[in-house]
Amino acid sequence: MKKIFLLMGFCFFAEALATDRPYTLRTLDYTPYLYMHHDVTLGDSTKSRRTGLPLLRWIAPDKSSMIALSPILAFDVRGGNDLGDTIQGYEGGVFVRGYKDSIDFWLDARMFTERHSADPPKSWDREFLENQGNKDIDGEVKYSSYSRYRGNLNIRMGFGNLSFARDVPHWGPGYFSNLSLNKNAVPFNQMVFSSEIGPLKVTSLYGDLRVGSHSMSKTNLKSRNLYAHRYELDFGNTQIGISEITILYDLNKPWLFVPIVPLFIEKGNYTEDSNNGALAIDFSQRLPFGFRVYSEFLLDDMESPTSLMRNDNIEAKWAWMAGLAYAVNFGDFKAGSIAEYSRVEPYVFSHFEKNTAQIAHLGYPIGAPNGPNSQTINWLFYAKRREAFQIQIGQEWAWKGTDYGSAVNDTTPRSGHYKAEKHFLKGAKMEYSLTPAIAYSASHYALSVEYSLFGKSAFCSRVMLLW
Repeated sequence: MKKIFLLMGFCFFAEALATDRPYTLRTLDYTPYLYMHHDVTLGDSTKSRRTGLPLLRWIAPDKSSMIALSPILAFDVRGGNDLGDTIQGYEGGVFVRGYKDSIDFWLDARMFTERHSADPPKSWDREFLENQGNKDIDGEVKYSSYSRYRGNLNIRMGFGNLSFARDVPHWGPGYFSNLSLNKNAVPFNQMVFSSEIGPLKVTSLYGDLRVGSHSMSKTNLKSRNLYAHRYELDFGNTQIGISEITILYDLNKPWLFVPIVPLFIEKGNYTEDSNNGALAIDFSQRLPFGFRVYSEFLLDDMESPTSLMRNDNIEAKWAWMAGLAYAVNFGDFKAGSIAEYSRVEPYVFSHFEKNTAQIAHLGYPIGAPNGPNSQTINWLFYAKRREAFQIQIGQEWAWKGTDYGSAVNDTTPRSGHYKAEKHFLKGAKMEYSLTPAIAYSASHYALSVEYSLFGKSAFCSRVMLLW
């Protein structure tokens, strides 16, 4: 009966099912995960966002099944100096959701057409971009077209949930810089099983990652398989989590999906050239007066505990993140602030040979978004009135090293691997950026404007319709 009340509002838009989407496939809600983070800080339950009735809907007389469909149209202008492009984008698609008995699902599928100022055009969302037209033929229009989708099919069983999805997982207590799996990664296909036993929640994930940075490259004839487990203890105001990751290159072992398998031990049973792994531990503590403090430590590799403490060679591969959040509700308003610091050592997420078992997808880390050899401070102020009006002011201080070990595909010769020195932030310059944003969303439309100034020059102005 509870499930019927949750899904029966074919007027529900499944924003709460998705993380924030800073690139393509944005939703009516500008930053849904931000306000889930807000609710966690206050200890409030997170609820789905309600919108107006969809264009097409059907529900069974006995309430055992439902399906609803909403067309999507949007137009935006985006780009910036970092991208070296200005893009006029048009998109159209459908948002479908529903349930039948113990199965529920949602699908957000869209087609895009874009005009670019750059030649060749640049990909905004880091995925494949197909270019049409020929500038050498008079009168022919040159443009880009592509399609994208996210979705989830969830099977609810008495002992747990099994999901098949294309999305981005976000594990850990932070908002910006979660180290193991981060919402700013490029979306990938995945299978997830989750179950709860008292205060313990167990999640097991399999992900199909791409080896090369170009999805149609022959490099991707080889496979890169992600297995990840998360064990989270929730004691109310205190949460403690452990996340572990194993990457297999041109090798697949379904046994690793079993939640009881300790990945950091099992990985030792496979060839070192074909596997990579990381282990992270995190905690979150809710404090009085709307504050929450949290931290995460990730260990990618180490020669020995002593060498990890000395931190003088490239085998000491680790990362650390810490944050402080404040949240308050008053009347129709929600407001708060999030400050986070992250440090990622050189060679984190990398491997011995490029395009093999890196902890990455399409050339980008699936964890900390700025990748290895980086240091980042984020500070965000935000406010929201009811479900409609949002305003944000974000600041970022970022350092990114230029020395070897600053990219996921950087490698070293095996002969000198354990002796090579690392240089944290060598060649790095601090880049400061300021990003104000304003958004308004109603039942069937949304408007938003955002600009990043100074170090990170970018912008996006957008209007979206969904009904």
